[in-house]
Amino acid sequence: MTERSNQSLEQARLAAGSRRWAEAFKHFGEADASDSLNVDDLDRFATAAYLLGHTNTAVDALTRRQGILLASGEVQPAVRCGIWIILMLLNSGGLAEAGGWIGRTGHLLDSLPTDSAERGYMLALHAFRSVAVERQFREGHAMAEASVEIGHRHDEEDLVALSLNVSGRALIWDGQPERGLERLDEAMVAVVSGALSPIVAGIVYCSLIEACEEISDYRRSSEWTEALTRWCDGQQGLVTFTGQCLTHRAHLLRRQGRLAAAEQEARDACQRFVGAGDEAATGSALYELAEICRVRGDFGAAEDAFRRAGGWGKDPQPGLALLRLAQGDTAAAASAMRRSIGETARKVKRLKLLPAYVEVMLAVGDEAAAEEAARELSDLADLYNTEAVRAEAALARGAVALRAGDASDALSALRNAEKRWRLLGAPYETARAKLLIGRACERLGDIDSAKMEGDAARQIFADLGATVGVDYPVVEDGLESHGLTDRELEVLRLVATGTTNQAIAEKLHLSTKTIDRHVGNILTKLGVTSRTAATAFAYQHQML
Repeated sequence: MTERSNQSLEQARLAAGSRRWAEAFKHFGEADASDSLNVDDLDRFATAAYLLGHTNTAVDALTRRQGILLASGEVQPAVRCGIWIILMLLNSGGLAEAGGWIGRTGHLLDSLPTDSAERGYMLALHAFRSVAVERQFREGHAMAEASVEIGHRHDEEDLVALSLNVSGRALIWDGQPERGLERLDEAMVAVVSGALSPIVAGIVYCSLIEACEEISDYRRSSEWTEALTRWCDGQQGLVTFTGQCLTHRAHLLRRQGRLAAAEQEARDACQRFVGAGDEAATGSALYELAEICRVRGDFGAAEDAFRRAGGWGKDPQPGLALLRLAQGDTAAAASAMRRSIGETARKVKRLKLLPAYVEVMLAVGDEAAAEEAARELSDLADLYNTEAVRAEAALARGAVALRAGDASDALSALRNAEKRWRLLGAPYETARAKLLIGRACERLGDIDSAKMEGDAARQIFADLGATVGVDYPVVEDGLESHGLTDRELEVLRLVATGTTNQAIAEKLHLSTKTIDRHVGNILTKLGVTSRTAATAFAYQHQML
């Protein structure tokens, strides 16, 4: 070993011991060029590489380590190498390659004792695959619980935490959220104690936050995202989990109405993940960016981000359907949501689709489908029992009742939704509820309250730099709007002043194509054939 190589190796070991991962990776790479790494150094090099997002380099280092161990007859640590490779590949989306390693490592495992910790790790990995890939929740849960017991017997904190994580996610996906969250919280005890390896700690952190976001438990999600941020800050040069942390933070910032900050976090996350080639994480970050752009009214950027998210394997629904609805393309929105709902059976996924489905179905006049979906959402709110899901369910019930002409029931449900969103610190959703409260007040003849609620909602949107949220048609023809949505009324008022479609598009920060579609919808709904006739109709029926 040359003096320079020896110096690089010492610097790498010191950096890894202090969790300065970028520095460790650099110096291990320099030493590796001189073939200076022993089996322990290859293990440290793999950890640094993985935490920096270089999964292929990490797998290569562990593969070489396993070869050295097998050559010297050390089967048990060689099996551990295979287990870490599988874990890295599964967590990075490399399912096919992970399958090959599961088979290879399984053969090596045959020579180990039946109650070895390594068998527990392999059982936990099989449980993960059963739950996350094959959707066999109960079978996966049973395997995970068995591996928890093995971990306890062998005092393997990493194994216990990984297994508790799989068990918790399986229970949540199987419709048992309270039991599932208990298991995830138990796993987090080991994380916050500092007893876990960095890779396992990061996996459990992100899995818990993802589970909280799936069931809209934003209070718990916020708490653990702050903890993850502190943990990431203590791992110098970290990439893999910092990108996920940025995505989680972007989601929470969007909920808090801090849209500019949310967009910056999402863009940073996208940049980190694209560079690391992490398919699942990149798709999620791009989807969050698309949602932020949609809410801000930057429809072109939203469309681009949704398209790119789809390219990374992330389903762009329901966000893309809501974008189409905002652009006035109700047919495309309805087709997408009907397809998504029709092919989705898992409760946690339907939980995310149903609010948008209700909104789109009401926009296209399918009141029966909207009512059925609102009932299902209420049932899921009882099951998952989080404030945000209850708020979404109340909003859906109120919107459906408003469309059916029952303004009193609508008002009660909508005020319930508005209160819950306000207490959660979600101003955008609060404003969406206020718009519909204004509609209900109008139906009940309380014009002053209707105006106050509508003005308050629009002021919130203006303060946030957001577009108007809910754009449901009013209950029935015969009211001022004659079935036009808020956006269509806004466009009609500008049409009546003689403003061209291009000028309207510039004023409302929309594309000219979107305004053309809105004007076409206006003419159809009012039963007229020209802009001049639409203006005359609007003045005649006191719509302006």
